[in-house]
Order: sequence, then C-alpha cells, then structure tokens
Amino acid sequence: MPETKKLGVILMNLGSPDSTEVKDVRKYLSEFLMDGRVIDYPFLFRKILVDGIIVPTRSPKSAEAYKTIWTKEGSPLVVLTKQLKEALQQQLSLPVEMAMRYGNPTVKSAFNRLLEKMPDMEEVIAVPLYPHYAMSSYETAVEWAKETHAKNNYSFKLSFIKPYYNEENYVHALTELIRPYLQQDYDQILFSYHGIPGRHIKKSDTTGNHCLKMEDCCNVGSSAHATCYRHQVFVTTKLVTEKLGIPSNKFAISFQSRLGKGWLEPFTDIRLEQLPKEGIKKLLVICPAFVSDCLETLEEIAERGKKTFMDAGGESYEMIPCLNLSPLWVSTLAKWLNEYEAGSKEMLLA
Repeated sequence: MPETKKLGVILMNLGSPDSTEVKDVRKYLSEFLMDGRVIDYPFLFRKILVDGIIVPTRSPKSAEAYKTIWTKEGSPLVVLTKQLKEALQQQLSLPVEMAMRYGNPTVKSAFNRLLEKMPDMEEVIAVPLYPHYAMSSYETAVEWAKETHAKNNYSFKLSFIKPYYNEENYVHALTELIRPYLQQDYDQILFSYHGIPGRHIKKSDTTGNHCLKMEDCCNVGSSAHATCYRHQVFVTTKLVTEKLGIPSNKFAISFQSRLGKGWLEPFTDIRLEQLPKEGIKKLLVICPAFVSDCLETLEEIAERGKKTFMDAGGESYEMIPCLNLSPLWVSTLAKWLNEYEAGSKEMLLA
C-alpha cells in the first residue's frame, strides 16, 4: 500500500529511574512529582512538599523497591516498552521510536531519532500507553509532547491516539489475556487500577458540574465521560467481565498507589487485607491501568500485595501480568496505525 504521508510513530510510557541508585531515584521522583498534573498544588508549595519532604523520605525506600524488580537489562518498564517497540516495528512499515514522560529516553530524543531515519517526515503519531484518560497520565504525556514539539519548532504535525479504554480490539486483547487464568479455582478477580485524587476527576470534568457532583455520575450519560478516569475504568471492567462471563459476585474494583487523602476508593491495599476475612481466599489480581509491567505491578501488587493478602489468611494469590508483548496487543497497535496510514482517523485526536 503506497504511503500518502511520511509518518513516524512514538510509543509514550511513564518512565523510570536510570538506575536503582538513590541519586537516580531521587532525580526521577523529583521530576515526576513536580509535574503540576501529578501533584496539582501551587508551584512553591509543591516544591517544598516534593523536594523538602516527599523525595528525601521516599527515595531510599523506592530505591530498595526498584532493586527487587530490576533486571540485567534495566528497568522492566523501559525494557518492556523497548521490546514492544521492536515487536510493533516488525508489523509496520513506519519507523517506530519510544519515549518516557519522565526520565529517559525523552520525547525530544525520540523526535530526533525519527528525523534521522526520515528527514522529510510530515507527521508523528504518538501513542500514549495509557488506556484511560487521567490528567496525571494521558493528559500530561500529551501536553508534554505538544510543548516539546512547539518549543523546538519541529515542522512535522503531531497527532495522538485517543484513550482506548472501550475500543473493541483493546478490550479483546485484555479479555484473552485474562481468560486462561480463569480456568483455575478462584474466589474473585480484583481489577486494581492506579488511584488518583478525587479532585483530579473534578478538574477533568469538561462540564464542571457532573463528575463526583451527582449521584451515580459514572452511569449517567455526559460529555464529561470523555475525560473521566473513574467512568472509563468502570467501562473497561464491565466490557471485559461481560465478555468473559464473570458474574458480579466474582469480581471487584479497587484503586492502588495512593499518595494521600481524598483518593478514589476502595483502596487496593486495604481490600487485600479485608478480603480473606470476607471469605475470599483465592484471589486473582489484574492492573488494567498499565499496559506494561512496572514497579506498581511487580513490586506493589505481585510482591507486597501478595504478602498482605496471604498474611491476612488468603490461600492463593496470583497477579495476571499486563498486556506487555501479548500478540493480540501488538497486533491491535499495528491495526490502529496501519488504518491511519491508510487514511482512517477514527482512533486519532485532531
């Protein structure tokens, strides 16, 4: 099929420290937490809070946590994203690069590597590897890429894949990832999504009067749902459990990785402690907010989460891995990009 445009692709993920050394973890955490879309307080207060309190306290602990999951090749998140890039490249004629929102490789370096391969490039399609819209994940990745693009006066156009929480092929890939694990005896499957503060939900509400302001807001139709993380994770869970035929008493939703008060509930760590007391002794856990395994899945859920659950009286516990290099996931990404190359713009933002 002849190309109508000179297109390049960038896969965008969250990021990771360059090493498990405390200095590198400190640098990474400072960059991450100083993002106003992550901790959305006024700059001066955020600076004091992050660099004066949170980073000095958390850096040594986080460094130890990273050491438990680090591989010979480096950070699992970076390694898996690189492998995804390579797998996707095998199914595309377009050049593919990767970038992290925080840490390395940067968006600017990804733009420049694409230009080295294609000096006359006309457009870059950025794929934020976040299925759901949140200001602290999808939005910050998109806005950072836009800022970098504008600041460096690149001549090529920049476009983005939309959040795909309800897209048929993504849901199918996630469903088929889970299906084999349901063959075993289990009491419940817990869908553990990354937590965010409730105020982020309200800030992302384009109507200003829907999210968390009316009863059962996530199930009442509204244009606010296009940027509502809470609504979107509920939709993903509903679509997947319906396709798998999981009855309502066999699955639940929780939110992990909280940093303070006012975050979405129920909290995963609390539920892991409570579930055995409620008769849920055999548990499966999946983290659909992530498409690549990382600290929050491998250490927080697979290691610490398992210990919490088993110490509370659980009998069996298994974390289902993220989509990672699932063939259906790779082919889904290739399908979206090949369709765009062929002229379809259904999956892309303007």
